[in-house]
Amino acid sequence: MSNEKVMNGSAAGDGGPDGGPPKLLDLGQERIRTLHYTWIAFFMTFYVWFNLAPLATTIIDTVDGLEKEHLKILAISNVALTIPARIIVGALIDRYGSRVVFSILMVVMAVPTVVFAFSNGFVQMLIARLILSSVGAGFVVGIKMVAQWFPPKYIGRAEGFYAGWGNFGSAFAAMTLPWVALTVMADWFNLGDDAWRWAMALNGVVMGIYGVMYYFLVKDVPEGKTLLKSHKAQPMMVTSYNALWQYLLQSIPLVGALGVLAWRVSSVKVDDKVVMSSGILYAIYAILTLVYVGHAVRTLQVNLPYLKAGVPEEDKYHFGSVTALNSTYFANFGAELAVVSMLPAFFEEVFSTLTNSSGGQIVTATVAGLVAASFAFVNLVARPLGGLLSDKFESRKKTMLVYILGIGFGFLGMAMIGKGSGDDIVPRFGGVGWLVMAVIITIAASVFVQGAEGSTFAIIPTVNKKMTGQIAGMAGAYGNVGAVIYLVIFSLVDSRTFFFILSAGAFISFAITWALMEDPKNSHAEA
Repeated sequence: MSNEKVMNGSAAGDGGPDGGPPKLLDLGQERIRTLHYTWIAFFMTFYVWFNLAPLATTIIDTVDGLEKEHLKILAISNVALTIPARIIVGALIDRYGSRVVFSILMVVMAVPTVVFAFSNGFVQMLIARLILSSVGAGFVVGIKMVAQWFPPKYIGRAEGFYAGWGNFGSAFAAMTLPWVALTVMADWFNLGDDAWRWAMALNGVVMGIYGVMYYFLVKDVPEGKTLLKSHKAQPMMVTSYNALWQYLLQSIPLVGALGVLAWRVSSVKVDDKVVMSSGILYAIYAILTLVYVGHAVRTLQVNLPYLKAGVPEEDKYHFGSVTALNSTYFANFGAELAVVSMLPAFFEEVFSTLTNSSGGQIVTATVAGLVAASFAFVNLVARPLGGLLSDKFESRKKTMLVYILGIGFGFLGMAMIGKGSGDDIVPRFGGVGWLVMAVIITIAASVFVQGAEGSTFAIIPTVNKKMTGQIAGMAGAYGNVGAVIYLVIFSLVDSRTFFFILSAGAFISFAITWALMEDPKNSHAEA
């Protein structure tokens, strides 16, 4: 048998992690089947995670006493516990493996999905949604699973495909849930005002069933390979004293973002009363402070003896790369979540004066929604492309830098779509031609944003294979921190200023990445 056949993965039924470039339709390879099973699991978690927004107006209309202000709080709570969940899940998958953790996550999160669907009061909905926000940690689990099945040479394209198609679950929820609720459940099954409840419960049950199936469909590693596990679920192990202080410092925003969320919720009023009293707010601050202190103490307990004993050379890794990756995901995924939430209103506002020959508004809410959806659609191609280019070019760092630079200039371009400030943002130029150009600028920016996401997770599995879960969890959590910070900023400034701030965030990440990141050793290895 020739060496070429072995490298193409045709020598064995599963292809193994040492096979050639991924052939996504070759289901005879076990690694390809595992990739597909895993992105479908990720797709389902994101479908459930983002099932609130598409049904928001229907929920308000059918639940007594629920108002728009309540919905704002539910939307904020939908991302609240994702930040700690990604950190915790990252540690768990390094300890127990992806298969068990992904299966348990899907099964357990099906429960609050159903509870939320059949809740009748705001408090019930709030508690269920807070718990359900942990389902956003599903993304982190698959990163390690895919990394076990593909060699470094092809890890970028595999991770990019996994993330791009899995992330599409959020867009697919927006596209299909209203139809499932209003057509299937309401018209076909005549469920009336409860139609949205059954639609939401259905996707939770389906996720739970797939969680059971996933356990039996996949293995953590190919036959003959050993899954590298940490001895226990614990804070990240670092390999130098300098890295230890960096890790402690960078853990502060992960807790601080929850404090920002609490502050934002406390400022919302319902029936002229604040949702959260100042006493409760300060209590939350105190609890978060204690959580961080506990985390810091535990981190020192596990790391100081390890460092004093001397770190084996083969276990050492460059923590500056972890810092850089945290900043890149803050700047790309954080920006994506924030932009998608404000883009429809932005286009509708800027082009509100643009009318057709009969005087009708061209950029209606529907048109603006389609423009915003382009961000999610681009994910299908742009994120895998970012991973592929990271594989193709010799320096993964340089690929990352180009993408981050593109984000900075992309958001500068989006800031140029309108002129003016506050409530007076108007098109920079008149006519439909400028609208078309504005859409092109938006799509171009999204290509860089999502390509950078693919490039980020093409690097993460190559930094330290033993701790892929924790590194992915921390970077993923920083993406959510970015979304929280950017959304809070957006509530304080006009849309044009917001894009300038997003651009500045990308340029800061560029500087951090240029200064701190190192190309991981053997990041293009054949096996």
